[in-house]
Amino acid sequence: MPRLSASEIRSKSINERSVLLPNYDRSSVTPGIVHLGIGAFHRAHMAAYVDSLLKDNPSWGIIGASLRRPDTRDALAPQDFLYTLAIRDASGTKCRLIGSILDVLDASTQRAQLIETMANPAIRIVSLTVTEKGYCHDPSTGELDENHPDIVHDLAHPDEPISAAGIIVAALALRQQRGLIPFTVMSCDNLPSNGKTARRIVRRFAQLRAGSTELTNYVQSVSFPSTMIDRIVPATTDADREIVNEIIGLEDAWPIMTEPFTQWVIEDDFPAGRPPFETVGAQLVEDVEPFELMKLRMLNGSHSTMAYLGYLSGYQYVNEAIADPGILKLIHGLMTDEVMATLPMPRATLEAYRDQLLARFANPALKHRTWQIAMDGTQKLPQRLLGTIRDRLEKGLPVQRLTLGVAAWMRYVTGIDEEGNPIDVKDPHASRLRAIADGAGRDAEKLASGLLAVQEVFGTDLPGNTAFTDPVTKHVKSLLESGAKATVSALS
Repeated sequence: MPRLSASEIRSKSINERSVLLPNYDRSSVTPGIVHLGIGAFHRAHMAAYVDSLLKDNPSWGIIGASLRRPDTRDALAPQDFLYTLAIRDASGTKCRLIGSILDVLDASTQRAQLIETMANPAIRIVSLTVTEKGYCHDPSTGELDENHPDIVHDLAHPDEPISAAGIIVAALALRQQRGLIPFTVMSCDNLPSNGKTARRIVRRFAQLRAGSTELTNYVQSVSFPSTMIDRIVPATTDADREIVNEIIGLEDAWPIMTEPFTQWVIEDDFPAGRPPFETVGAQLVEDVEPFELMKLRMLNGSHSTMAYLGYLSGYQYVNEAIADPGILKLIHGLMTDEVMATLPMPRATLEAYRDQLLARFANPALKHRTWQIAMDGTQKLPQRLLGTIRDRLEKGLPVQRLTLGVAAWMRYVTGIDEEGNPIDVKDPHASRLRAIADGAGRDAEKLASGLLAVQEVFGTDLPGNTAFTDPVTKHVKSLLESGAKATVSALS
């Protein structure tokens, strides 16, 4: 089977009846955006929105950058950076070819080229999806972790940065030296007030790095709009590749699988200019926080709770987990009885969103792995569950379902499932968590208290609040002694 490429499309090798092709001349597209962290999530979402507007706005193509591994570049370069977006639901798979990405740079080997590209005056937006851990911040406070190894490295070697903050400030320094206006930095990560978080870490890094007040002041003038992105994007499997290749009639090394639903809410603050995102379905607002909070606490909080409990219950995929009557009742109650009261949106809006989420979770075609969602729990819990818990504790409200999600994470990071098999725990603190778990053994109180002492996750307030620690410990004990299914059944 021929490889997907621009020449294969021109020769009409692709099945145009089965695939939606770009409706613009790709040779006329020029870059206006650099995106740091060009993984599946970006390619399923922002890159698709940009692809939809290039026909009338060809100066907004994307240059992507992989900050850690060259996998994406290696997969897409032979395809002229084209790839398939496969949208799946119970009715089948619909394929769309995306051409908005013009190049992908590997920051580990093309760092100087990346920084120079970002300093090009044609680049007006630098966006990023580097995951929670890519911000090199303390998740419990949102502040820059000045002792993070990447930050220590970048302050010692400012011309050879490896962190997102270091790369952004290096490019801004070049623009400042050349008398150019700064680009806008747009975070697209699942973080509360992601623009404010990006602004804090970039500004603080610039203060620590800067040799002059001119650069510090220049970075202070950069705009950091917050965004809220909502689309479920499971990891692509070899079986997915085979299905997509059969549909398009070409070999795509890295197609992206996603759901029909997509939402993008953006704060309209782009001094250097922006594409007309609103013409392709994005919502431009003054304040994204209510939308973001709704998504983080309802979708992401439910996702993490389902991931840990679902995995421990033996469910490989989210749709299998939500089909369990106990988990369905738990997640419905989590959103309805505990999360909604902490959100500023109208009740009817929240109920409609809840029902939409439950339907999306049940999508049998998506194959979103519980193990994938369970990754990086130390970075995700503060935003997805602990913020809601703090709000409810402040009002004297119970947190029974929310604390079960926390307890399920504690049981999961022991690294041994209910059948005695190893769990591949992916987390920046995995070895530390495992050491705590090994020291506690099957003692629920020791396990809970040991993990609650991880200040980067729980801060200093929650470990001393018995309205939080008591139900967490109780749930951990039940999970260890009775298992996930029985614990869920007893609570839901």
